[in-house]
Amino acid sequence: MNLKSPELPTRIRNFSVQLSPTPRAARLARLLATEQLRSWGLPLDPARQVIAELSANAAIHGRVPGRDFRLLLYVVADTLRIELTDTYGDRLPRPQHPTTDAESGRGLVLVEALASRWGVSPGPTPRKTVWAEVVLPPAVRNPCSGAAGCLPQETRG
Repeated sequence: MNLKSPELPTRIRNFSVQLSPTPRAARLARLLATEQLRSWGLPLDPARQVIAELSANAAIHGRVPGRDFRLLLYVVADTLRIELTDTYGDRLPRPQHPTTDAESGRGLVLVEALASRWGVSPGPTPRKTVWAEVVLPPAVRNPCSGAAGCLPQETRG
């Protein structure tokens, strides 16, 4: 008699898009990511704001003419990971604390406040990846069931 229970396949949720380093593409990254999060049944905030800030940084500060940036989203266990890879690896981001009347410069301060953690990973020259992780609320931590971007991954017992 086999008492081993059948294993359910796990689900991997991922989304990736490559865009030109322009303000318009940064906006498109946010819009596409928002739709992907919706299709996965995940909360839009704070992820949408983190994606907007990191995409804008990739388009403005990571801009190298003729080289694209990439947005990657994936869910592992209870965490949504957001990655923006650009081709300006020599220019590492760091939070700034602008004056109260400054019109910009708060992006990474916002990311730091909204994300569970964030950082920078060097890539093959000339790339770098700025990443942020957002912990998902308990109600949405279950794997997706057939939603777009969900790929079955077989497990072995």
